[in-house]
Amino acid sequence: MAKLENGTWVLIADGEKALFMVNETDNEDPFLQVFREEEQENPPNRDQAANRRGRFNDGPSVHRSAVADTDWHQLSKDRFASDLADILYKQAHKGRFEKIVLVAPPGTLGELRHELHQEVSDKVVGEIAKTLTNHPVDEIEKIVKSDLAAA
Repeated sequence: MAKLENGTWVLIADGEKALFMVNETDNEDPFLQVFREEEQENPPNRDQAANRRGRFNDGPSVHRSAVADTDWHQLSKDRFASDLADILYKQAHKGRFEKIVLVAPPGTLGELRHELHQEVSDKVVGEIAKTLTNHPVDEIEKIVKSDLAAA
């Protein structure tokens, strides 16, 4: 069971926004302080796609097949996870944190986990697969505490 000790970092992220927080107290009554925010401009895919979906001929016949367009919105979310992993690596390398809890929707959490450097992975003491980026800090404190206790 992971505990939210004093000084433990908590990263609350989704594909477009991230809050870096640190627990200023103990596990019994966590007090998370936001010390950094990252946000990425990521409009819906329909606003990023330049073309209509393509079609190509399947050879000498008159049959044509559709080609799916690139999902720029998803690519941008994946790139954001990579950017967060880079930030965490730089901070871990500087010795800024010893323990971290990752909180993100399942897809973002998986992408982030995939991108993390070993130096950061070794410091992960808990993961919570939820979207909490738009929750008030006091709710985040309660949810993180209860989810870590249940793990």
